[in-house]
Amino acid sequence: MKLVKSLLLGSAAGLIAVGGAQAADLPVKAKAVEYVKICSLYGAGFYYIPGTDTCIKFGGYLRADMLFNTNSDYGIGQGAPGGANNRLDNYYQTRARLDFTIDTRTATEYGVVRTYADTVFSWDATSVTGSAPSAFSVGSASLGLYHAFIQFAGFTFGRTVSIFDAPWQSYPAGGPDFLPGGSNNVTGVNQVAYTADFGQGITGSIALQDMTTAAGGQSNLWNASVTGVAGAVGGFASTAAAGAAFIQGIYGVNDWGGTRMPDIVGQVRVDQAWGLFQISAAAHELHSAYYGTTELTGHPSDKWGWAVQGALSIKNIPTGAGDSINLQAVYTDGASRYNFQSLFPQTIFIYGGSGIAYQSIGFAGIADGVFGSGLGIETVKTWGFRGGYTHNWSPNWASGIYGAYASLRYGDQSKALICANFAAALAPTPGSTCNPDFNLAVIGGNLVWTPVKGLAFTADVSYVWLDQKHSGVVTGANTGNALVAKPAATYELKDQGNLQMLLRAQRNF
Repeated sequence: MKLVKSLLLGSAAGLIAVGGAQAADLPVKAKAVEYVKICSLYGAGFYYIPGTDTCIKFGGYLRADMLFNTNSDYGIGQGAPGGANNRLDNYYQTRARLDFTIDTRTATEYGVVRTYADTVFSWDATSVTGSAPSAFSVGSASLGLYHAFIQFAGFTFGRTVSIFDAPWQSYPAGGPDFLPGGSNNVTGVNQVAYTADFGQGITGSIALQDMTTAAGGQSNLWNASVTGVAGAVGGFASTAAAGAAFIQGIYGVNDWGGTRMPDIVGQVRVDQAWGLFQISAAAHELHSAYYGTTELTGHPSDKWGWAVQGALSIKNIPTGAGDSINLQAVYTDGASRYNFQSLFPQTIFIYGGSGIAYQSIGFAGIADGVFGSGLGIETVKTWGFRGGYTHNWSPNWASGIYGAYASLRYGDQSKALICANFAAALAPTPGSTCNPDFNLAVIGGNLVWTPVKGLAFTADVSYVWLDQKHSGVVTGANTGNALVAKPAATYELKDQGNLQMLLRAQRNF
C-alpha cells in the first residue's frame, strides 16, 4: 500500500513539473500597441504624443539661395567689401538653409498651453575676401533660434516676433531683407507679452521686449566727442569693424550704457475676412555710457524715444482670388530701429564712379540719438512707409511688386557735432557741404512658380537708392579705406544705387 501511494505521489509531482515547464515555455502576452493618433483639435498635422494628452506638430522648410551683386543673403550690397565695387566684393552669394519647427498644444482648465520653437541651420558663402566666413556663418552649419516661447492664458513668454510688427514683417509682397518703413523682427526678440481677445477678430496686446536681443540689436547712440582710432574703431581705418569703421570716425562711437528698461510696446488689431488694420506704439529708453572712458567724465541724462506705426492689409481684391495689398507707415523719434528694422544695416557706405575725382562715395549713419561732451542726448527723427501688391495668375504662378521709402533727420546740435568731425576727418574742398540727413528708397518685384504644393521657385530683383545729403569733394590722408583697398585720394560725395537679384528654391513641409 505504501508502494502504491509513493508511486501516485511521484507521478503527480512529475506531472506538475512537466506542466510547469510547459507553462514557462508559453509566450507572455504583449501589451497593446499605442498607435499614434491624429489630433484634429488644432488643425492639420497635429498628433497626440503617445501616452499623453499633448498634441505635437513638426514642420519647416529647406531652402537654397543664389544671390547676385551682394555680399549677404539679399542685403543691400554695401559696407566692406560689398560697397567697394572693386575686385574684393562678391558678384554672387549662396546659402543653404534648414528651418525646423516644433509646435505643442495641451488643453487645460485654464485654456490651451502652447510651446513653439523654430530653429534655423544655415551655411552661407563667405562675405569677405580670402577664406574667412561670413558674419552669419562660422565655417560650418550655423544655428539660429527665431522662436522659443510658451503661451498660457493670453501670455507669451520667450522669443518671437514683436507685437509692433505687421504680420508680413518687412515682406509686403516678398522681397529683400532690407526694406525700411517699419519694424521687422522676423528672427525674433525676447519678450513678455499679453494679448486680450475681444471677439470678432479684435485683439489688444501689450509687451515688454528686449531690443538688445533683436537680430541687429539697438540702433546707434553716437558719442560724437570720441572719433577716429582713439575712439576705439577709427573712421577710414583698416580695422576689422567693416562698415562701422568707416562711419564711426565721422559720426562718433556707438556708446550705449547697460540696459535699464525694456521697450514698452502696445498694439490694437482688427483681423477679419476683408483684411487687417493695426496700430502699434513703442517707448524706448536711451541710456548712454560716459562722455569719456571713466566715471569722472560724467554722462548725459537718460531720454525716452518712441515710435508709432499703422498697417493695413486688403484681401480678396477684384484683380483675382488670393490677391492682396499690404501697406504700412511709421514715425519714430529716438527709436530708429522701428523704421530701419533689425535686418537693415545701421551704417552704410557705397563707392561708385566719378567724373571729377578718383571715385565717388555715398554714406549714411543711423542712430537713436547723438550727444557730445557736456551735452544732453538729442534724439534722431525718422519716418517711412512700405507696401506691396501680390497677384495670383493661376494656382501655379504668382507675382509681387513692392516698394519702400524712409527718411532720417538729425537735429541742429547733432549736425554741428557730426559736421565738426566731418571737417576734421575728411578735409573737404572749398564749397563742400556736410549734412548727415538722408533718404533711402527700394523698389522691386518677383515671380514665383509653384509646380506642386509646398515647392516654390522664386526670382526677385530689387534696386536700392541712397539719397545722401553731403556734397562736394573730400581729400587728404584720412579719405583712404584700406579695408576695401581704397587709396588716399579725392572722392566725390554722391548718391549711390545698387541692383541685386535673388534666385530661390524652397520646399515647405
